[in-house]
Amino acid sequence: MTADEFIDGKAPQLAFYGKAFLSDQLDFNEIQMYLWDTLEEWQMYNHQGDAQTDMERVFWHLLHAFDKWPSWAIRGNQFLRKQIDDCCDYLSLGGQIPQGCIGIRP
Repeated sequence: MTADEFIDGKAPQLAFYGKAFLSDQLDFNEIQMYLWDTLEEWQMYNHQGDAQTDMERVFWHLLHAFDKWPSWAIRGNQFLRKQIDDCCDYLSLGGQIPQGCIGIRP
């Protein structure tokens, strides 16, 4: 599986989980499990180098945000919440890349 195929398959799922979390329809632990499952699967493919597309950069940025920030910070910080929402929109709808997305491959 290429890196693009991986991201194309995982990005809509991450966007769905992110939106569900932001609207209180998904527990944060579900996102954490998705995060670790995704990283474990990514490791199997051994892709090296920098993120190649804007979609991939936003994907890794969003995944990192869910790893770095606790649920209370995401819910309570309006700037962080908006950035996560914008990233989810980008992953599911496309458009212009959200500001500040500096996602890199793990």
